[in-house]
Amino acid sequence: MTPQTADRPQMLVEEFEELARNAPELVRLEFITGKVAVKPVPDGNHGEIIRWLQKLCMQHRPDLWLYAERELKIEEYRRGRAKADAALAPDEHFAGAPEWSEPDGVLMAVEITSYDRDANQRDRVDKPRGYAAAGIPVYLLIDREAGSVTVYADPEDGVYRSGAPQPFGAVIELPDPVGITLETEKLKDFAG
Repeated sequence: MTPQTADRPQMLVEEFEELARNAPELVRLEFITGKVAVKPVPDGNHGEIIRWLQKLCMQHRPDLWLYAERELKIEEYRRGRAKADAALAPDEHFAGAPEWSEPDGVLMAVEITSYDRDANQRDRVDKPRGYAAAGIPVYLLIDREAGSVTVYADPEDGVYRSGAPQPFGAVIELPDPVGITLETEKLKDFAG
């Protein structure tokens, strides 16, 4: 049996969108590398990390907003569908946008790992490729399991050219076009 690929997806993107639209509220579906995936519902610490990051973004970049739970078209030719934990974009950027938005204008995608068996493939492998292929300049991965933060940047030919994990507590520079410095000590409080 051959593995599913983006060239031979499990279903058409339109079929996935219909499936996602009719899924129960407690189920969060994504369509990445041609496969349907169930993304875990966020826990309280996950929500606190989003709140912490929204507050920092608002303080340092009031011209932008960190949109939680943003559905984005990703991958080459926009054939993937990712429910980003957050997407940083200009204020009111998504006004009038459809449910699955184009990634144009998104400056940073954010993912916070969950404690599930698919987190490694989804957040550390598939999402960086998908976001880079979509041309999103920065991908911020807050990895609760590893206790680290990875800033992926400089997308070129569908991959990020830079991205090295730093431990919680490190001072992290989010490069342009984001231009924010994160003091990540607080993330230790939300690792569990």
